[in-house]
Amino acid sequence: MKVLVTGSTGLVGSALCAGLVARGFHVVGTARSRPSVRIPGVDYRVVGELGSTTNWQDAVAGAKVVVHCAARVHIIHETLSDPLAAFRVVNVLGTEHLALQASAAGVQRLVYVSSIKVNGEETRDRPFTEQDRPQPSDAYAISKWEAERALHGIASRTGLEIVVVRPPLVYGPGVKGNFLSLMRLVHRGVPLPLGRCHNRRSLLGLGNFVDFLATCIDHPASSGETFVLSDGKDFSTPELIRHLAVAMGRPARLLPIPPALVQLATSVLGKPGIYQRLCGSLQVDPSHARRLLGWIPPQTTDAGLTATAQAFLKQP
Repeated sequence: MKVLVTGSTGLVGSALCAGLVARGFHVVGTARSRPSVRIPGVDYRVVGELGSTTNWQDAVAGAKVVVHCAARVHIIHETLSDPLAAFRVVNVLGTEHLALQASAAGVQRLVYVSSIKVNGEETRDRPFTEQDRPQPSDAYAISKWEAERALHGIASRTGLEIVVVRPPLVYGPGVKGNFLSLMRLVHRGVPLPLGRCHNRRSLLGLGNFVDFLATCIDHPASSGETFVLSDGKDFSTPELIRHLAVAMGRPARLLPIPPALVQLATSVLGKPGIYQRLCGSLQVDPSHARRLLGWIPPQTTDAGLTATAQAFLKQP
């Protein structure tokens, strides 16, 4: 089967391409520019910037399934005056344009990598599920939710099968962003004022995510479904730091500062979002994926975190 993977040079896209090649799929990977690192067995296509005019015809020709990983991602230090407009160009119009061209080319299914941020930023009484009313709050999450709705509209008109997956934080070898920043702090032995955080956060290992996306490609029961996903084991931030520290052979320097003081300090610094990401809870219930598809994560969270930390230590 021929599968098109968009965003094939990103963390998830590149791992997915490698995983699908190993499973015997004919993989076409797209990127904005010529990739500097190529995965053996992947047929690459350069499509330029994503938007309402991107030409997907060559990439989608002969493909049965598209896994859409490419996106304008969440940006912490946003500088644009109207970020929602920029997110909509790529994540909404670009996704809609891809789906229409894919359907016209005979593609049967599109698996869309959305975000748990469509559900909301924080959980309190219970984990997020697929049945929750979406509550996207920032421009990125709003664009992802609008893209989901656009895809379902196309599905109703064309018969294109849509599968939506909303992952939480994805970690794994080569991870960037906040997770990489946290590993650097732990490795340097920086004291962190998080010892009294009692939050719970769901994580998703890269290998588990790849396995689930591969399952969605040809599982008949996944068509038309939305899935929230995780490894199934949730951590507090102090627990996560301790695990990473052990894997790196470093001490976990956690200061027992009351969370209220941490929240006050981040507010004074004008960065209240940091407190939410470090001390807030965000849990998901992945039982729908397990019941409907019979999916079981192939890697434990403990093993995945250890592999991530060890890959970090090997970086130059």
